[in-house]
Amino acid sequence: MKSKLTLFISVVTVSAMSFAFTTIQQPKAWPVPEKNAKTPNAVKSNAESISAGKALWSMHCSSCHGKKGLGDGSKAAQLKTTPQDMTLASFQSQSDGALFYKISEGRDDMPSFKKKIPDAEDIWNLVNYVRTLKK
Repeated sequence: MKSKLTLFISVVTVSAMSFAFTTIQQPKAWPVPEKNAKTPNAVKSNAESISAGKALWSMHCSSCHGKKGLGDGSKAAQLKTTPQDMTLASFQSQSDGALFYKISEGRDDMPSFKKKIPDAEDIWNLVNYVRTLKK
């Protein structure tokens, strides 16, 4: 009887931990208004734009998202939500307009950057840099 109880508790514990892990790891849906999602990038992706975006990334983004966009920055562990891995195809499949919107507006642990980075061209440069993070 004791071994059955131990087995039952073990199964329940493993199941609960597995559920919690998969729930935590899956990013919550972040809807973007269609108008914003369809907005084309206003800045051509070139070496100058990517360099400017990388500088902004280092200043504003890498502490949470990590140097390579893996979501492993020095502040990531302090957040309630895990920053997304920006190298994944599922992240990179978003439109430039959607990324611009998310950077500008923010939500939850992701702050709004429309005041910290008030020049729209700079946010587009950041979007161009984020595109270089894909695997």
